[in-house]
Amino acid sequence: MKSGDKNYMHRHDTDALYNALVEILGADCVSLDAAVAEAHAGDWSDAPRMRPRMTLLPRNPEDVARALRVLGEHRQAVVVQGGLTGLAGGATPQAGEVALSLARVNAIESFDRIGGTLTVQAGVPLEQLQTFVEAEGWFFPLDLGARGTCQIGGNAATNAGGNRVIRFGTMRDLILGLEVALPDGTMLSMMNRVTKNTTGIDLKQLFIGSEGTLGVITRIVLKLEPKPSAVNTALCAVASFDDATRLLKYLRARLANLSSFELMWQDFMSAAMDIAHLKAPFGDTYPVYVLIETLGESDDDDRRALEHSLERMLDDGIVQDVIIAQSIEHAKQLWAYRETVGELLSKLKPHAAFDIGIPMDRMNGFVEDARAALNERFSQQAHLFFGHLGDGNLHLLSGPYADAADLLKVEELIYAAVNDVQGCISAEHGIGVIKQPFLHYSRSAPELDLMGKLKALLDPAGILNVGRVTK
Repeated sequence: MKSGDKNYMHRHDTDALYNALVEILGADCVSLDAAVAEAHAGDWSDAPRMRPRMTLLPRNPEDVARALRVLGEHRQAVVVQGGLTGLAGGATPQAGEVALSLARVNAIESFDRIGGTLTVQAGVPLEQLQTFVEAEGWFFPLDLGARGTCQIGGNAATNAGGNRVIRFGTMRDLILGLEVALPDGTMLSMMNRVTKNTTGIDLKQLFIGSEGTLGVITRIVLKLEPKPSAVNTALCAVASFDDATRLLKYLRARLANLSSFELMWQDFMSAAMDIAHLKAPFGDTYPVYVLIETLGESDDDDRRALEHSLERMLDDGIVQDVIIAQSIEHAKQLWAYRETVGELLSKLKPHAAFDIGIPMDRMNGFVEDARAALNERFSQQAHLFFGHLGDGNLHLLSGPYADAADLLKVEELIYAAVNDVQGCISAEHGIGVIKQPFLHYSRSAPELDLMGKLKALLDPAGILNVGRVTK
């Protein structure tokens, strides 16, 4: 076949698919525009950017299902995109894929102000949802640094965790019901609105955390909490990781409203101060820093309880120094150290960004060994450690790496070490394409086999988020 014949066939296939999608969705929902394609060419990860073959912008969940049906009939691979804030490359198109964006599928549909549930479409940004329910006296506890951009459907697809898992759990714990468009265009409705439901297999759990490989989440029923009226924040300096764990145990026993316990090692704090031009919080430097937040009903009572607890820890030598926020603005200043992550990610590119799960009793040894190994083999790069101590989620930023081979060596080193301590290679960011080659470190061969069988059952045409999570 001549080159001209191949080009003609490619154009013909594109025209046929384009025409079929326009017929079912409308011309305003199907784009071949290069600028639109470029805007959908990648997420926040270091996965190589790739413009999609075309970009779909459905207006509602029904459009999503109709689009999948057409794509399936044409055997056209599709990547699902939310806010494009992912760090595992799951939303970055592969060669020849169509991008399906949920940005327009963004309605807040119903609100049960008595039972505290909210039904939303998948494209609603997290921060918009938080603001909406708080204006009504309710509270959605999931919180992430990317809150202004990430979408609730993506949060569900990756089982996002964030800063408050210690009290409220992951996204899986905040979802009552789901609606999912299957790869063949079937709309699977699991829109449960009650907490107790024992009517057989809880099918929604198949899709939460599956990263869009089994179906596209289109609607979600969320479980809300009463809006807290008191927020207290403190930053503590401690002499060791062991002291941080003692502090955590003490506060868990005495502060029922403890919502965040964020750990930052000195290397991370130094980098945070440098990149965001922040002042050192204390007169001296310390090996470990802990950012604490409580959410409750009585500001005075909660503050007194926090102050009393931290005073006791100071007296016992568990805490070396402490700052308790005196205002909302002061609390933001304390959180600013922790929330420099986005800037650090940009500065350290190309980087290895790890969000690993480590058993608590193995975490200190893991950090010490990993830091020593990285400093020995990659002395020119920064290696920054921080995490959500209460749920065992450790983050590590390492970079920049000009050589892709070195980047691969770092990933192999860390993931093998995670396997040695019986941890998991992803605690909240997902597997995507970047971590897919290392999934065997966290999942057994029978588990991977069953994942593949589920994929084949629900997506027999093999069109949806191919190459993400499983091969």
